[in-house]
Amino acid sequence: MEVIGYVFIIIAVARILAEIFERLGYPGFLGEITAGLFLGVVLTDLPRDDMSLLAELGIFFLMIYAGLELTPEEIHLGGKKSLPIYIVTYITMLFLTLPFTNYEISMDNLIVASILAVASAPIVIRFTRFFGQEFLHVALSYAVISEVGSLVILYLLINFELHHLSYMELFLELVKDIVFLGTVLGLNYFIGIQHKVWIMRTLRRLKSDEAVFGLVMILATSLALISEQIGLHFSIGAFLVGLILHSDLVGTKQYERVYTIISGVTYGIFAPIFFAWRGINFETEFSLEVVYFFVIIYLVRVLLTTILLWENDLKTSLARGAGVASFGVLGLLVGEIGYTYGVLSQHMYALASLTSIMGIFVSATIGRVISHINNKET
Repeated sequence: MEVIGYVFIIIAVARILAEIFERLGYPGFLGEITAGLFLGVVLTDLPRDDMSLLAELGIFFLMIYAGLELTPEEIHLGGKKSLPIYIVTYITMLFLTLPFTNYEISMDNLIVASILAVASAPIVIRFTRFFGQEFLHVALSYAVISEVGSLVILYLLINFELHHLSYMELFLELVKDIVFLGTVLGLNYFIGIQHKVWIMRTLRRLKSDEAVFGLVMILATSLALISEQIGLHFSIGAFLVGLILHSDLVGTKQYERVYTIISGVTYGIFAPIFFAWRGINFETEFSLEVVYFFVIIYLVRVLLTTILLWENDLKTSLARGAGVASFGVLGLLVGEIGYTYGVLSQHMYALASLTSIMGIFVSATIGRVISHINNKET
């Protein structure tokens, strides 16, 4: 009963602040994180183990939902353009963090660079009306590649540090991860060609939404467990399930059925808990160094992505740059895991966490300004 009471308070406060932020033109999850910052001060005796488990379910459902927003074909097409941009961005972030680690390449650099190269899928979707629907698959592909990339980098380094792997063993771990991802997507492609009609007919026979939800959960938890066992974060398996349940495979009506169920469970229950928990566990330090760090990182990243995505129009190019340079809430999770496992220092964790939050806020503000300019022109 104590846990249920805390869950009720967190969801209620998070959803109220999310609605306020939405009315102000900002993503609702910023309000939910703000609710966590407030509740972290007020609720001093939270059952942290129970709430942490619920927050992990939050990232589980959020990653399924993120996968549902894309199809393998969109990732294939968008990845051709977004993957080189991600590589350039990651390398740039790696060099920009060197002055903050005594000019030594370390685990701090590698992990923080991956956090600073992430894009926020919710911000990308919000920017769609500014840079055009045809660019959405490129921006979302970048968000997916950057989020999966940050998790893969984190867990490779954790395995390297905790299990004292050699460079050859580390390389084999990476190969194993690539084989897993390739196998799942390959099977999805094969099934889509050979058994698509059978899958659609089977799903149509399910009379209740509960049965559909149960099948999705069996598939999602199975791939999540496999991901965890091979050294990846369980959320990658969850994302793959959302990705393979695209409308081309299961049919438009069944896709909408799955999408509606997952969306309701995710944003009605688990997402507010996840975002609020990120706020409750938020750690940073306020100093001139933090301000310098954010200003340098954000300006360089926005300018870099704006130039790489230039479309002969300043507003459209800036919107694309700000959308892709929107950082992301997943960076908070990566930073928290890295700090917990001891592969990320508290100082760099604090710098990366605050930069992630401020980056989301600034990118959303740029979107509001561009929207206001467009409205005045029309």
